[in-house]
Amino acid sequence: MVITFIVPAIIIALIVIVIAGTKIKSEEEGQDMLKNVYHYLVLFATLMMAIGGSIGVFMSVADLVSPAPYYQSFEEYRQWDQPEGEKNAQVKSEEELRKAYDAMIELEEEQSKKRAINTLIKSFGWILIPLPIFIYFKDVCDKKNKGTFLVWI
Repeated sequence: MVITFIVPAIIIALIVIVIAGTKIKSEEEGQDMLKNVYHYLVLFATLMMAIGGSIGVFMSVADLVSPAPYYQSFEEYRQWDQPEGEKNAQVKSEEELRKAYDAMIELEEEQSKKRAINTLIKSFGWILIPLPIFIYFKDVCDKKNKGTFLVWI
């Protein structure tokens, strides 16, 4: 997953450096251009992290609101639970099997909700951690470029 962010960022940075390199007139402008590229790459990376976290939050909330149904039917559970070929096996009644099946489904739903909450917390981390970095670098770019976007291109 990290590679999917790094490779396009490197390609974009190289393209920007080549384009900006043709317009460089002095060494000081070159240093400013590299700082700008660095700032915009950080902005891009943190924005992508926040977007990915937002998608994760949405998916986790969807799992909490509408969890996936349990996939095993009662008939499959009954066949799995009843041992075949065992002589002294105690055969459970239909009512006991239904109670055990319902308990298993309830446990699975609880575990599914706990997993969704865990994923939700992790996804908020993907938003909250890069957000201050994004805001800081956005302010740096705005102050340096006087509110204009990509002045150096």
